[in-house]
Amino acid sequence: MTMTLLTPHDPRTGLPRPAYQAAREKDVTAAVEAAAAAQRGWAALPPGQRSRRLLRLADRIEDRAEEYAEALRAGTGKLPAEARGEVEGSADVLRFYAGAARTEVSPAAGRRMADRESWVRWEPLGVVAAVVPWNYPLMMAMWRLGPALAAGNTVVLKPAETTPDTALLLAEDAAGLLGDDVVRVLPGDRQTGVLLVEARVDAIAFTGSTAGGLDVAYRAGLRRVSLELGGNCAALVLPDAPAYTCASLAAASVFNAGQSCAAPARVITLPENHDAVVAGLAREMGRMVAGVDFGPLNNPDQAARYDRILEASRAGVRHTGRTEPGPERDGGHWRPSVVLADLADDDPAVVEEVFGPVLTVQRARDLAHAVELANGVPQALAASVWSSDVSSALTLAGELEAGEAWVNCHLDQTPELPHGGRKSSGHGTDLSVLAIAEYQRPKCVTVRLD
Repeated sequence: MTMTLLTPHDPRTGLPRPAYQAAREKDVTAAVEAAAAAQRGWAALPPGQRSRRLLRLADRIEDRAEEYAEALRAGTGKLPAEARGEVEGSADVLRFYAGAARTEVSPAAGRRMADRESWVRWEPLGVVAAVVPWNYPLMMAMWRLGPALAAGNTVVLKPAETTPDTALLLAEDAAGLLGDDVVRVLPGDRQTGVLLVEARVDAIAFTGSTAGGLDVAYRAGLRRVSLELGGNCAALVLPDAPAYTCASLAAASVFNAGQSCAAPARVITLPENHDAVVAGLAREMGRMVAGVDFGPLNNPDQAARYDRILEASRAGVRHTGRTEPGPERDGGHWRPSVVLADLADDDPAVVEEVFGPVLTVQRARDLAHAVELANGVPQALAASVWSSDVSSALTLAGELEAGEAWVNCHLDQTPELPHGGRKSSGHGTDLSVLAIAEYQRPKCVTVRLD
């Protein structure tokens, strides 16, 4: 079989990084078979032992935090603080699931029928294929690995083509601390991902685009699938919004260069505060400088997407920030922050997810129309409401079609709270103890007592 070499590039400079070999059918088959062989032993460990091993892996990630952060920066171009924050957050997610491995959320045993005692066993699915994206290479891997491993599954992880670095570090550490083949990593391209999804795995966890999720669901057939797809998230800003609203939305919009599925993208106002919000966002976004306050887009395709959507937008008002990439970085995928206003509801920048440091501002006729605009796109991952009247804001949050809603904040997440999409943003749950059920199946056991 011909060897396929992939050459990732540094998004900060556009320069090539060391090439690596893409996994192909023989590699995929071997990894899945090895993970299947390891799964019985991993699942047979008492929860306390699995927990301790996961805790040791979290410790190792923190001990090697600088190496992980540098690997993140090489593939994503993140600023140092963002890279370190992702490493720390990933270790925190793993620690949470190390604790959750020792909890029970199933129905209690009891007598549900005369002379019978019944209980529910929650059993692992087996081998989980986890396909994760490039925007948070380590964190998105941990969102999938944590609950899957805690539940007793083994995992074959396929990182994004442009960001294999942290997954390879993780495979090295996991082999020594969790056991051989409990976590296997298959670096490669889309073909690698297709081969893995079509292999003899028991479930697929996919984080990526809606188109990618549809393809995974088609190939998965009757196997369990968990999908976290696009966002294009709304932020309803009411006339009595707190003074910090525009600054908070701007900061959330440019975090990770806007390459977060749950980032705010579509700001929706009422007529009386529309112009003030546009001016406030233009001011705050203008303070965010690409190369100083946030990093580059990840790859040429993502930069081309940003350019295409902004060129096609018919916005009557456009405020564009600055880029200061620094010396010898002119070839990087640097794009400025942008605020677009005075645009139609079907404008490309509204209906498509830019996945960059861009905010659109729409003017709703009233609150009912604001909710209609917020719910008027195919994606339904997250949203926020901004108002000093928390009671009214909570009511509006309940009307939003989204798996996660914030009031007077946006993009605030913790392992204890669930995250998941609706509509074309996918289905399934990440984070919290609820995510463990994504990687388990119930078995009811009933005993006749006489």
